[in-house]
Amino acid sequence: MSSTITSVSSAQYYLQLEEQYGAHNYHPIPVVLNRGKGVHVWDVDGKQYYDFLSGYSAVNQGHCHPRLLTALTEQAQELTLTSRAFHSNLLGEYAKYICTLFGYDKVLPMNTGVEAVETGIKLCRRWAYRVKGISENNAQIIVCNGNFHGRTSTVISFSSDPSSKNDFGPYMPGFISIPFNDLNALAKALENKNVAGFLVEPIQGEAGVLVPDDGYLAKAKQLCTDANVLFIADEIQTGLARTGKMLACDHEQVHPDILLLGKALSGGLLPVSAVLADDEIMLTIQPGDHGSTYGGNPLACKVAMEALQVLLDEGMAANAAEMGTLLRQELAALHSPFISLIRGKGLLNAIVIKHSDPDAAWNLCLELKENGLLAKPTHGDKIRFAPPLLINATQIKECVAIIAKSLEILKG
Repeated sequence: MSSTITSVSSAQYYLQLEEQYGAHNYHPIPVVLNRGKGVHVWDVDGKQYYDFLSGYSAVNQGHCHPRLLTALTEQAQELTLTSRAFHSNLLGEYAKYICTLFGYDKVLPMNTGVEAVETGIKLCRRWAYRVKGISENNAQIIVCNGNFHGRTSTVISFSSDPSSKNDFGPYMPGFISIPFNDLNALAKALENKNVAGFLVEPIQGEAGVLVPDDGYLAKAKQLCTDANVLFIADEIQTGLARTGKMLACDHEQVHPDILLLGKALSGGLLPVSAVLADDEIMLTIQPGDHGSTYGGNPLACKVAMEALQVLLDEGMAANAAEMGTLLRQELAALHSPFISLIRGKGLLNAIVIKHSDPDAAWNLCLELKENGLLAKPTHGDKIRFAPPLLINATQIKECVAIIAKSLEILKG
């Protein structure tokens, strides 16, 4: 193989392999990475980059955090999987840890983020029929336009993104879509007595880091409480210190009825997600009603506890708040004619590119790559800036200098 690789560039070799043998369901920035540490990653040719995507906020703790690697490797040598046919010594310990930390009676462990969303939907519907008293098969869940909760067949049924939805029907019924950040629309939708839940991202990440008005979450939660409807917070991307609080809902002291977590719950080492709720909701699920072979496996439990403890011990929420403010200030100080908007909270941020070329954001990301920073556009003209949460002020300023230099390409 080595002789084959040397006949072309290392990166090109791996890119060709993916193109030939991999499904074409992603359009990545053309860089081939093989190492990461902290806020940096390196490609197969040895070039170093700042990572400004953090695995879509799965790597909040930084790449290959030593404490997480120790937890992973030590547990991997002891026991990795029992299935839920048997107990393990770690599941109860993990359940107590995460429930105590976030203030819930019970946790239902899953693997991927979208599995947590699917679980939350099922829990909401089961609660609707067995507790609220909605007649069977009539429960409705309110969602928001522009949402991104994953790509399973149920979740795409209430997506407003054509690329996620088109030609994948028929679609799952039972969802009412309203505008995001619109309390009047929510209040109107809640008049429907068959509504069981409101599923919302506290900040819409994939839509371009849309931050709702101050007070929106708290008022939405109160509207749901008044209507006896479950408030379901998808904190898979916004949670775990990303926005400057442990949860984005914490900015408004909102305690969701169902909390969905994932991504950074493992610090990027393996798929781990969680659904948290109190007994009235969670105990509507009985043995055999729902499950997962890998959900709650010992390896995941050990890593998740350490991932959460690292966020707490290293003050990553406070650092995200401080560094996020600095990042937005430094970006604003550029006064670039090509940045029409800067928005975000903590270290979940985005810029909106203003340019006559519809590919300007993509081209800017390619230039950022050349200059040592990795980011990716979303929805055409928006670029997310979400580095690992251990980034410091000197590194933020270095990154803004890279962004400033790269913006010059748009003058062409």
